[in-house]
Amino acid sequence: MATTGSASWQPQEEGLKEICGLLEQQISPSSSADKSQICQQLQHYSQFPDFNNYLAFILARAEGKSIEIRQAAGLLLKNNLRTAYKLMAPAHQQYIKSELLPCLGAADKHIRSTVGTIVTVVVQLGGILGWPELLQALVNCLDSNDLNHMEGAMDALSKICEDIPQVLDTDVPGLAERPINIFLPRLFQFFQSPHPSLRKLSLGSVNQYIMLMPSALYASMDQYLQGLFVLANDPVAEVRKLVCAAFVQLIEVRPSFLEPHLKNVIEYMLQVNKDSDDEVALEACEFWSAYCDAQLPSENLREYLPRLIPILLSNMVYADDDESLVDAEEDESLPDRDQDLKPRFHTSRFHGSDDAEDDDDDTFNIWNLRKCSAAALDVLSNVFGDEILPSLMPIIQAKLSASGDEAWKDREAAVLALGAVGEGCINGLYPHLSEIVAFLIPLLDDKFPLIRSISCWTLSRFSKYIVQDSGHQKGYEQFDAALMGLLRRILDTNKRVQEAACSAFATLEEEAAEELAPRLEIILQHLMCAFGKYQRRNLRIVYDAIGTLADAVGGELNQPVYLEILMPPLIAKWQQISNSDKDLFPLLECFTSIAQALGTGFSQFAQPVFQRCINIIQTQQLAKVDPVSAGVQYDKEFIVCSLDLLSGLAEGLGSGIESLVSQSNLRDLLLQCCMDDASDVRQSAFALLGDLARVCSVHLHPRLSEFLDIAAKQLNAPKLKEMVSVANNACWAIGELAIKVRQEISPIVMTVISCLVPILQHAEGLNKSLVENSAITLGRLAWVCPELVSPHMEHFMQSWCISLSTIRDDIEKEDAFRGLCAMVRANPSGALSSLVFMCKAIASWHEIRSEELHNDVCQVLHGYKQMLRNGAWDQCMSALEPPVKDKLSKYQV
Repeated sequence: MATTGSASWQPQEEGLKEICGLLEQQISPSSSADKSQICQQLQHYSQFPDFNNYLAFILARAEGKSIEIRQAAGLLLKNNLRTAYKLMAPAHQQYIKSELLPCLGAADKHIRSTVGTIVTVVVQLGGILGWPELLQALVNCLDSNDLNHMEGAMDALSKICEDIPQVLDTDVPGLAERPINIFLPRLFQFFQSPHPSLRKLSLGSVNQYIMLMPSALYASMDQYLQGLFVLANDPVAEVRKLVCAAFVQLIEVRPSFLEPHLKNVIEYMLQVNKDSDDEVALEACEFWSAYCDAQLPSENLREYLPRLIPILLSNMVYADDDESLVDAEEDESLPDRDQDLKPRFHTSRFHGSDDAEDDDDDTFNIWNLRKCSAAALDVLSNVFGDEILPSLMPIIQAKLSASGDEAWKDREAAVLALGAVGEGCINGLYPHLSEIVAFLIPLLDDKFPLIRSISCWTLSRFSKYIVQDSGHQKGYEQFDAALMGLLRRILDTNKRVQEAACSAFATLEEEAAEELAPRLEIILQHLMCAFGKYQRRNLRIVYDAIGTLADAVGGELNQPVYLEILMPPLIAKWQQISNSDKDLFPLLECFTSIAQALGTGFSQFAQPVFQRCINIIQTQQLAKVDPVSAGVQYDKEFIVCSLDLLSGLAEGLGSGIESLVSQSNLRDLLLQCCMDDASDVRQSAFALLGDLARVCSVHLHPRLSEFLDIAAKQLNAPKLKEMVSVANNACWAIGELAIKVRQEISPIVMTVISCLVPILQHAEGLNKSLVENSAITLGRLAWVCPELVSPHMEHFMQSWCISLSTIRDDIEKEDAFRGLCAMVRANPSGALSSLVFMCKAIASWHEIRSEELHNDVCQVLHGYKQMLRNGAWDQCMSALEPPVKDKLSKYQV
């Protein structure tokens, strides 16, 4: 290719022609040439050190070529620079930069925009310092008064602000001030430009700094706010949208700046919340939730509620172009396409009190004005409660009574609004609940599918209260009507209604639990009928509803008449789906719930289910190293779901799983999973390890020391906070193993204790469940090896007792206190300095069910009472609050 001298670099005609020819073929839609071959050819050219110089030359100077070819050269250059820039000869870097700068003001908008993108990549890789001429060039263009130059520089600057805002807010050697200080006044000036493109780009650029809040912006906040008020009624919708976005971000990040102007801002937001442009209205609508989340005084908003609520309600009506209107026409006979199936996420098993909130009300995830308005109404109802009802109910009633087909969208929005305030305004609505439910149930049979589906959702928002009232005759009739109404809708012919009904029914099941038992047969008949007719996407929701039903009614399900309805269709599906089909995941999850609910009743189905889980794990572990001979692509989710189903089997069958485990290689597979590099595989593996320890620890024996070592390592992970679920399950599993293998745990006891103590000492910042499990496991280790643990008591006694006091009464807590008693027997003086904390931990019991443990605790307290003479015991007692002293009286001290 061309000779390389820095300033005198010139392209060779022939190379130029060839590259342009290739680019032309690449972008031409009609070209018959093989695109992958062209890409290979261009890749081949990338080997030449000055190939990127050619691309820069074509972009900047190939005047005779089409804009499309020049742009294609620029985009290829941008992608090449991402990987090659830092390795390029400085002379080539310099050549490319010198070609880009004059193009900032190119006559063609597309060329300017492509140059702006490349400039941003170069700054990202080389920093401002690596291109000292750039800042001056940008300033010259911005100050030039020539529209092309101003727009080109503004375009590049806005991309830098968007992708790498921090580079402009750093000290640059040789510059008297940070670049942001040079640009900010110019950006503010452009707020008043007659050219919409400059107003939009400059405002968008400043908005990028709200989160970072550099001191330059902080100092000129008044000027910024004045600028926003000037642009507030801009004729261009894009600009109004950016003004709204600025106010929303400011209220989130720096509400104090807006406080003096709050009345004006709220008035403005009310006005643009009804903007003729939906995107502007949507951006404005975000303000109300942001305001409430910012914990600003709610009275500032109170006086505006009578004006705000009608706006939100009118924005909750379906827009004519809402895609849900098209979806709603879909009949159940139409198979789902792959792109209709949302990715699903399986949550690995977790032992302990889970902090996660599962809030997946909205199944359709396209955010729009309707949803944003409903969300704002929900938030307002939670802040203001029943105060909003006087502004809200008359509108809801008027919309609901609008008759005629053309008013169906108004009726639908009214039902949505009722559901949105169902939580926040429940006190005010509760006295009218039976009227509301009586009104909603007929709407489940409305002729408009979207009214049927929203009525399902709104009914589910009241399900907790419908169940609460089912104790008396009238309340039960209402509960039954809601239940039967949702079951009817589960068999709707419309996919959208099926989905809403199944989700709503799952919510009702969670609330109703064992109340469902008398209706089990009819519920199962409806669910299994849906199972037979649903397409793939909604089938997943039926699995969820079946699993939730099993969790809700538990052992009630274990009757032949129910199993004959439930199991044959599931088993038929189980046999029909291959081991590499992702539709297997929800089925595995569903079986997990059923196995746990049926307990030993599941044993008739257990063998093939167990064996298949083993086969899946084996195949996937092979696929990880050799997908060709495994015949499938590796996907860890198959392993996670299979491990969790095996845990469900262990929990359901109890020691009945032993014969299955003894005839399999589960032990070796499990050890491999405990060492997997994926944290969710390890999380489920340690959950299964703990479950197996409880029911058949004898089969883990041959590799016990390996299991214990690998579990102990999880507690010492440098990233404990990120891997908290793995550590939590490993910690729990060690405790379960300890109480089964007793003394054999001794080799790792001190390693584990040294990891648990820091967790207990820094409990505030950590996951609640991890802290509880650490306290229990420490107690279990102390119970089986008191001689090893008790010499170190004084190091952890105080923080351990504080954690024990927060745990609710159960078997695991009993074990921990057995450890406490065993340690005190071995080393009574070790707890002296923490005696007050120990008394509080003992007082945290509601009652100790085990008589033996109760007596042990009495002995411990009496021992200390005798040991502490001369008023020392009374001094300890006087440090306790009266309720704690009362609780201790059960132990006769």
